[in-house]
Amino acid sequence: MADGQGAVGRSGETADVHNYFYYIKEKVSSDWKDLAFHLGFDQPDIDNIEGRNRDDKSRCMDLLEEWLKRNGERATIEVLMEALSEANLQSVVDGLRRKLQEVPFPVPIPVGAAGTESSSLTDVFQKSVKKYYELKLSHFKPLIWNDNFTLTLNDIFTQLELVPTSERQFKTSEPTRKEQRKELKSLDDLFNPDVTGLSTAPRCILIEGEAGGGKTTFLSKEALDAVSQKTELGKRHITVLFIRLREVREGETIAEMVWDQCVPERKDVTIESIETILEQNESHVLFLVDGYDELRPEARAAGQAIPKLLSGKLYPNSTIVITSRPSAGVQQHTRPDCHVHIMGFSEVHVEKYMQQYFTVVKKQELTSNLVVHVKDNELLNSLIQTPIFLMLVCLLWEEDQEMVSTGTMTGLYDNLLTCLVRKHCKREGVDMPTEGLPTEVAESLLQLGKLALEALLRNETLLDLTEVEKEEINWELLLKLGVVSLEVSSSKLHPRKQLNFSHKTMQEFLAGRYVAHALLNQQDIVELLQLTSITNVFELSNLLQFMCGCDSRAAQAVMEELSKISRREFAHVRPEHFESSDVPKNREMQKSCKTYERLANLCLTILSERQEPEVLQGISQALPIVMLDSSINSREATGLKYYIQNLHSANLPDRLILKVPKGTDSRDTVQYLQQCFTTPLPGLRLDLELSGQFDSPDDTARLVSVLKNVPGLRALDLSLTRLTPSSLQPLVQGFSHMSLLEELGLYYNQDLGDAGMEVLQVGLSNVPHLVVLCLGDVNMTAVGMSSLAPYMRHLVGLRELDISKNKIGDTGLESLTTILPIFTAMQVFFLRGIGISPTGMRTLVPALCQLTRLIKLDISLNAIGDPGLECLAAILHHLTAMKVLDLSETGISDRGISALIKALPHLVQLQVLNVSYNNIGDSGIVSLVQTLCQPSGLDMEQNPSGDKSLTTAPHCNTTLQELHIRGNSGVTGAGLERITQLISALTALTRLDMSGDRDTPAHLSDSAAMALAEALPRLPALERLDLWYISMEPAGFQAVVQAAEEHPTLEWLIYSKRLVPEGADTTASCLYLLG
Repeated sequence: MADGQGAVGRSGETADVHNYFYYIKEKVSSDWKDLAFHLGFDQPDIDNIEGRNRDDKSRCMDLLEEWLKRNGERATIEVLMEALSEANLQSVVDGLRRKLQEVPFPVPIPVGAAGTESSSLTDVFQKSVKKYYELKLSHFKPLIWNDNFTLTLNDIFTQLELVPTSERQFKTSEPTRKEQRKELKSLDDLFNPDVTGLSTAPRCILIEGEAGGGKTTFLSKEALDAVSQKTELGKRHITVLFIRLREVREGETIAEMVWDQCVPERKDVTIESIETILEQNESHVLFLVDGYDELRPEARAAGQAIPKLLSGKLYPNSTIVITSRPSAGVQQHTRPDCHVHIMGFSEVHVEKYMQQYFTVVKKQELTSNLVVHVKDNELLNSLIQTPIFLMLVCLLWEEDQEMVSTGTMTGLYDNLLTCLVRKHCKREGVDMPTEGLPTEVAESLLQLGKLALEALLRNETLLDLTEVEKEEINWELLLKLGVVSLEVSSSKLHPRKQLNFSHKTMQEFLAGRYVAHALLNQQDIVELLQLTSITNVFELSNLLQFMCGCDSRAAQAVMEELSKISRREFAHVRPEHFESSDVPKNREMQKSCKTYERLANLCLTILSERQEPEVLQGISQALPIVMLDSSINSREATGLKYYIQNLHSANLPDRLILKVPKGTDSRDTVQYLQQCFTTPLPGLRLDLELSGQFDSPDDTARLVSVLKNVPGLRALDLSLTRLTPSSLQPLVQGFSHMSLLEELGLYYNQDLGDAGMEVLQVGLSNVPHLVVLCLGDVNMTAVGMSSLAPYMRHLVGLRELDISKNKIGDTGLESLTTILPIFTAMQVFFLRGIGISPTGMRTLVPALCQLTRLIKLDISLNAIGDPGLECLAAILHHLTAMKVLDLSETGISDRGISALIKALPHLVQLQVLNVSYNNIGDSGIVSLVQTLCQPSGLDMEQNPSGDKSLTTAPHCNTTLQELHIRGNSGVTGAGLERITQLISALTALTRLDMSGDRDTPAHLSDSAAMALAEALPRLPALERLDLWYISMEPAGFQAVVQAAEEHPTLEWLIYSKRLVPEGADTTASCLYLLG
């Protein structure tokens, strides 16, 4: 074994071993563990290296870097060659010898002007980057009009709240439908599998935040901390590159961007040498990419460097952290492993920031008064969650406390502008008008606003001074005011003098001011803003808010255009599309609903900027459905409050949907509702979803008193609110004021129990229009069910009933079956995990067959066995409307499946079938899939199950969208192989789960894997493929992964981390490896 003792190379020089790492990691690859052993690494070290890297090449490079770090001068090429030889990697040794003959000895690279001892090119580069960042990033001037106000990141930076917003981050074995939102202490948390649920380190991290949210500041600090190795990002990466996308031009290479922005100009660091460094150290390169929303359109085009970097076509083994405003289009180039949102400041952070600010300006005494003022100003309180606005509030409080009375974004910037002009007039000895601004100042600001707008429409944030001078603008006056600064571009590729706005929001404010003024002169808003689609609206959302904040007529013009766009693009959207769906939603409709929700948020934010009847009227025209799904302290919530307070019968929306996020205190929720619904609003159809703890009768009594003003309440969801029988009492008594209630959700209130059902039952007669009743997981037993059932007779229109995860058993179910035939409108029936036996199924089935409109039946987690399924199958010909059937974990085997197969031809509308976690074997599962592959009952009669012609029959099923067959212990690799040959006939599939059994994983042969890979392109709608607990050979695994990666709609390929073939490439963006 190599012992680390050094040897001297030719000409008495120590060979620069680092120069050969790239060659070695390319050649050694999957044999890196053998090399590690002969380099003296213990098993824990090897395991650590394996766990923190995504692939074998990265692990090999990590090993070599770690060996070099440990041994210093003793880490020579001779020692490395000896270890390679001992690891039976002689071909690598021979290749190294040839390379050493080509280069007699390494050429020293001078460091600094005087030239010092030799150092690797990478070391020189990294030291240059570190010094450059410390010089450029450590200190900044947030207030460009104040040269004396200089801060360091440590002075002013307060940890932001980061919340994952993609459901790709999950800890459980199943991604949830609702986003799991987690607060992160730092980006280091994203390298903790317990937080992300990811088995490998993320390659791409997308950080989104609203304007002024602190994205650039955050990323600047990450760059500084990383080059100093203070963070996990820094420890994992040798090279840290901070790239501002607003400086990037069309056609620039990544190496050119790095040379341009990351290092000082020096002879020994060239674009060519940077390319070499990036190639040789790819797996240890961290790209910190700031401001995708500021990247020029031409530099976003396919084939440009940034899109290729994001998509993995360039430097696929590097790590990327990219910031952007929401929905700027990053996801069209990459599927981020972690999607994080900068939430802004919490209440604690706000106060901490104030203390830091006033400490820096040496006016600490101002902090306490501002804290009190903010708490008493509701509008201001919602605004200062955004860092840039909080800084402006602090600034104005320091200058003139009377100017901090506004609660709008426009008001803050308007007061700031007034403050700057006052200071200028005082310095220049010019009189400040009592109304408005001095004429020359006003004209110059409008001219600047015009240029700001033109730049925004080009997606640029900097103004070339040459172009400014052509417009004959008094830019020197603007410099004196402090609204822009003059700087020589830091770009070495594009040197120029330019005017820089203090922040992009200042540019948007000035542009909004200009447009509002131009509209007064009868200019057309569409022509000015190119406002032709919803995409344009979102790109200019901040500018639109500033416009509306500046002038009433501008606000009316904006709302008129938003109304036209809304009618054009959302004519097909209806209130029911926003209700929870029990069948798979159309993908395009899902997209439309999300886009509409963004428009609703924008409209409410505009209303918070200008609370006027004319704007409210515009919103009534633009939004037939008004909704809020954000904090009750948000600006949108402020806008909604004004909207509700000023509603009247003539302008009621088709539906008002209000969802209060989890974590909101119930008292705060009720107080917000009290402020909204101050007077009766008959006719208003309201869907209300609340959170918090409603375990106190006082809280629910206060809630009921508010809801008396909304007699048209349509839906009330109090799931997970810790209701108790006593706190439920006031609510049930209040049902007399909610006679039009259609949906009631009490899911997962386990303190209710049977006593809660006794409370509930007496109020059901007061809500005769109830169509959805959710009583899942409320700790109800057979006693509670028997007590409740007779009182449910009033609910003749019931369409959905959920009594899942209660200990009801056969006895309680029998009580329910006596009234089930009454519910002829029933469409959705959840009986998951209530303790049904085969005997219970025999009791249930006669009643069930009368529910002929049933579209979803969930009997999962009940031990009904084959006899129970046979009973059900015998009546399925009565349930031809069935779209979703869940039979997972019901103890069924091939016998039960055989009965189901005979009934399946009657379920011509079936979209989802789940038979996971049962005892089905190859015969049963193959026969089931064969049957499903037939489009209709007629085909089944012509081709009975078991006919081998079915495997090649030219039929297809265009209805089934989800098939779940995972975890059936009797299914082997042979059975799965048959399935892979069949599934291409299921052309409508969006999700296929054919995972194996956890204890006895099935093996998919290469031929089966190839068949699966060939089938994927024939499933054009597939979005998710689950292959947990299935092993494959390397060739088959790579074929499936490649087919999945190339699939246009497939976003998820789920696989078991422990079953990945050794040495396999796992970098595909659709691949998720779980424990």
